Amino acid sequence: VEGSIDPVRDAATVETELMIADLESLERRIVPLQKKAQAGDREAKALVPVMESALKALQAGKPARSVKPSDPEQLKLFHSLFLLTAKPVLYVCNVDEESAATGNAYSAQVFEYAKEEGNEAVVISAEIEAQIAALTDPEEQKEFLKTLGLEETGLNRIIKAGYNLLSLLTFFTSGPKEAHAWTVHKRDLAPRAAGVIPSDFEKGFIRAEVVSYADYVACGGESKARETGKLRTEGKGYVMQDGDVVHFLFNV
Repeated sequence: VEGSIDPVRDAATVETELMIADLESLERRIVPLQKKAQAGDREAKALVPVMESALKALQAGKPARSVKPSDPEQLKLFHSLFLLTAKPVLYVCNVDEESAATGNAYSAQVFEYAKEEGNEAVVISAEIEAQIAALTDPEEQKEFLKTLGLEETGLNRIIKAGYNLLSLLTFFTSGPKEAHAWTVHKRDLAPRAAGVIPSDFEKGFIRAEVVSYADYVACGGESKARETGKLRTEGKGYVMQDGDVVHFLFNV
């Protein structure tokens, strides 16, 4: 938004262009689908109401995401339409170096617009990001950010905002030789999380040994966390938390 006259108008213009593209796509596809539904095609019968709902919203000047179904089966059909305005939006405001910590009047407008839409916005300074990238020492990067009143890089803020927008979280597995980070959706249960490692883990899930990332680091690893009672055993109903360090037990 640096140098922009009206960033909200610019964002709205892009959204309008995307809605027009979605509208044209649905109008092109819906008539043949309606004919199939009338002929008794089961898949078409299920998809037509979802498509008609999205089409009605677009014709009223609203993005497809405004009618996103809550029913899991209808949601699956909704996603199969591959509509551009069904996707969540992350607005990235590029500001000058002096505004990197607090944003400016333009970015404030974008944040308000994103909030009204139920979307996300972040402020970054491309100039600062370029300077950080040139520093190879992590400690130098931290000191540089500190002098600017920043706690983390703009890239990190974009990643966090993206995860939040997509309702994602990260959990870790750690062994003697290596550690891995895995991504699942918020509210996913432990068996589903185990299944992202290999799918067989979900079917053979027995239980999970879990410790928070903060406790894992404070204890210096799994052994001390177990000794101090920070590591706990969870069953199939456990809802995964961001930063969990997990050891899954499963049947082969």
